[in-house]
Amino acid sequence: MAANTNAQTRPDIISSVPEIELGSISTKDKQDDPYLVAFAKPHDAENPKDWPTSRKWLVTDVLSATGFNRIMVSTIMAPALSIIAKEFNMNSAESAMALSIYLLATAFGPLVIGPLSEVYGRKPVLHASNVWFLIWNIACGFANSKEMLIASRFLAGFGASSIYALASGVLGDVWRPEQRGRSLGVYLLIPLLGAAVGPIIGGFMAGRTTWRWMFWATSIFQVVMVLVSFSAFYETHGPTILKARAERLRRETGNQQHYTADERLHSNKSPYFVLGRALIRPLRLLAFHPIIQISSLISAFYYGILYIVLSTFSDLWITQYQQSVEISGLHYISCALGEIAGSQIGAKAMDVLYRRQASRPNSEHAPEARLYLVFPGALLGPLGLFLYGWAAQNRLHWVIVDVGIFISMFGMQMTGMPLQAYVMESYPEYTGSAGAASQFVRSLTAFLFPLFAPRMYEVLGYGWGNSTIGFIGLAFGLPAPLAILFFGARLRAKARPSC
Repeated sequence: MAANTNAQTRPDIISSVPEIELGSISTKDKQDDPYLVAFAKPHDAENPKDWPTSRKWLVTDVLSATGFNRIMVSTIMAPALSIIAKEFNMNSAESAMALSIYLLATAFGPLVIGPLSEVYGRKPVLHASNVWFLIWNIACGFANSKEMLIASRFLAGFGASSIYALASGVLGDVWRPEQRGRSLGVYLLIPLLGAAVGPIIGGFMAGRTTWRWMFWATSIFQVVMVLVSFSAFYETHGPTILKARAERLRRETGNQQHYTADERLHSNKSPYFVLGRALIRPLRLLAFHPIIQISSLISAFYYGILYIVLSTFSDLWITQYQQSVEISGLHYISCALGEIAGSQIGAKAMDVLYRRQASRPNSEHAPEARLYLVFPGALLGPLGLFLYGWAAQNRLHWVIVDVGIFISMFGMQMTGMPLQAYVMESYPEYTGSAGAASQFVRSLTAFLFPLFAPRMYEVLGYGWGNSTIGFIGLAFGLPAPLAILFFGARLRAKARPSC
């Protein structure tokens, strides 16, 4: 009886629970069951969405800075590929593999890491992946054969992939829909720099010191990020926080009847069943959910183009314009500026559009509303590719080439952000798994596209090579999001019970 009284006098523990945390628990259960452990309404200090803004930005910035290093490592090798290939006697396919194998690992890693974060929480998964990535990135710097370098790159990429699996989950955990644009914009700001800064740093290191310092320097930075994440990153996964609260209640009161909605849903299932079902969830989403399939294909196409640019841009300046390795790396600044401008303008536009829709009488936000911002970017991306390709083909002034790549990166980033927000809001219960499913396809194109890019430019030239990609982008990038815009709501309604 004492335990019961104790529970009833804790309004911060027993209250209504949002539907996304309850699954099949009814409204009556929520109101009448004194042992149900849930976030209090309208405010709960432990609910990540009710955290102080400073703490929300803290976890967002820690994740963003972690992503900077991991994404930078994916591209830092690009300017030094010829040097590494010469040292290890690698052919062109093997040197391309040394760069791209990292991205192949980021396709498979999230399929495991995303579901694990929904079972065990975001925090332990982030910490474990940080240490794993550090170990194998150091190994890359000490590689004494092409086999060891390629294997270490793959294993490092597997650890790095957690950033892709965790980003959607953490941002969905702590930020509300009206803050979606700004939070995505700030989060993406630092990682987007990493993709372009990597080749710049790599170019100067390749020209002035050994290529091994690319990995040793990023490992030193990773040590700092490990220490920062252990001290400054908080658990954001709601069910994990509630489970810890229920365990604390059971321990303090001695009453074992306290439970969470998630525990009740899985009460008659073994831990192995729960884990197994979670691990196959990304593949189920990818196989049976048209929303995930279409949005993943759109974002994957543009992601593959990004890595075509990142893997070949340096070679363009060295072979077509006879510039040095160091100077060739500086042109990646135009890539970074285009992505940063696209992310910041896109973020502002997302929030403005959301507020405008919310201000209408009797309006209700639907995830499909995010897709209106996809179309301007879907036009600008191919247009930038046309300009970049034909300017490079005719060896026009380097500024014109950089302007073209700026426009292309701007458009692709404007397309990617609304798609990411749409997936996050379509699958709020399983943002980690949905993000993992999307990242699987994106990473595959990032791995595969650079493998055929050199041959494509050799046969078609930069003009027709980029034009071919641009025409495919126009033919696919406009009708596909239009289909989701019209049919997305019905597809979401059918898909939700099978998640």
